[in-house]
Amino acid sequence: MPHLSIWEKESFFAPADILIAGSGLVGLWSAYYLKKKAPALSITIVDRGLIPTGASTRNAGFACFGSLTELVSGIREMGEDQLLELVELRYKGIKKIGKTFGKKTIGFEKEGGYELIAAADSNLLRSQIDTFNRLLRKITGQQKTFRLQDEKLRHFGFAGIQHLIANPAEAQLHSGKLCQALLSLVQSMGVTVLNNTEITGYEKVNGHLLLHTNHSFPLTASQLLIATNAFARQLLPQLDIVPARGQVLVTSPVEGLPFQGSFHYDEGYYYFRNLGERVLLGGARNKAIEQETTEEMDISTTIQQELERFLRETVLPGRHYTIEHRWSGIMAMGSEKMPIVKAVNDHIFCAVRMSGMGVALAPVVGEKVAALMTGGL
Repeated sequence: MPHLSIWEKESFFAPADILIAGSGLVGLWSAYYLKKKAPALSITIVDRGLIPTGASTRNAGFACFGSLTELVSGIREMGEDQLLELVELRYKGIKKIGKTFGKKTIGFEKEGGYELIAAADSNLLRSQIDTFNRLLRKITGQQKTFRLQDEKLRHFGFAGIQHLIANPAEAQLHSGKLCQALLSLVQSMGVTVLNNTEITGYEKVNGHLLLHTNHSFPLTASQLLIATNAFARQLLPQLDIVPARGQVLVTSPVEGLPFQGSFHYDEGYYYFRNLGERVLLGGARNKAIEQETTEEMDISTTIQQELERFLRETVLPGRHYTIEHRWSGIMAMGSEKMPIVKAVNDHIFCAVRMSGMGVALAPVVGEKVAALMTGGL
C-alpha cells in the first residue's frame, strides 16, 4: 500500500479513542450507544470483510426470544433466575430494534411466532405453557405469551405435527437492511468504518494500544472493543467460545403458501419463516454437531439434505418448489448461553458469544458494554 497522505492520517486513520473490531450487529450497536453516551468520542470500526459476515448478515432474520421447548431445556441447564435474565435481555433487545428503526427500513414484520410439536403429552404441554406464561408475565407484559393453537394446523398444512404453540410477541426482519441501517446511523454520528482490515495483534505502547493489521501501517486507540463473536478467540484465545455453523436454504415462491410468521421445531434447532411467498429454512445443526463446530463458512451435503427432507416431509408436503438459495453463517456458542460482556483489562473489552440470538441480544449487549467502557456515563 502506498504511503498515507497527511489527510488520510488525520481522518480515516487518525488515532481513535475507541477502536471496535467487528462491524456486525454487536459492533454497530456498541458504537451507537457509545456515541449516545459520549458524543465527543472518536470511534473507528474495523472489519476484515468487505461487509459484516459471521452471522450478522447471514442469519435467518428472526426477532425471537425463545421457543417453549428451548426455554424448558434452558431452565434445566441454567436455572430459573439466569434463564429469565437471558430472556429479558433478548426481549428488550427486540423492543429496542423496533423503537430505533421504522418497520419499512429493516423489513420488521410482527407476524408472531409458532412452535411445532411432533408428539407430546397434552397435559404436560399445557402445564409447561402455564408455567412459562406465569414466569414471563413481568417480561412481556402479556398474560399469555404462549398459547396452544392446534386449530391452525390444518390450515398451515404441516405433516406429522400434533401441537402448535403460538407466541404473538415474536417478529421477523431483514438482516441485511438492519446492518445497513445501523451502519448509516453510526456513520451519521461520526463513526469511521474501515473494511478489509484485520487486526492481527496488539501491544500497549506509551499508554495506548498499537494495533497491527494486515496493512503496512498500524492503528492506534486508547481502548479496543472486540466484537467479532465466533472469531473472538483469534484475539482473545482464553475466551469460552465455540464456533457453530448454521446453514440455511430458501425456496422458490410457493403458490398459495398457507402460513406467515416465524416457526421453531425441536428446541429451536430447526427454524423457518415465510419470505414473502418463499420459505426460508435453517438449522438441523444437532444432526451433525461435531461437523458443524467449525469456522468454515460453507454448506454441507449432510445438513442440506436434512433440511430438504424436513421441508419436503413436514413443512411443505405435496407442494411444488425448487431451492433457489443456500448459505451458512457462523455463530458463537460456549459452555453457557449468557453473552460475555466484560473488561479484559484497562484497555481491552469484549462483547461476544451471542449463542445464536445475536439479532435480539446485540442492542442490549451494545448498551451494556458502552456503559462499561465509559464508566457508566
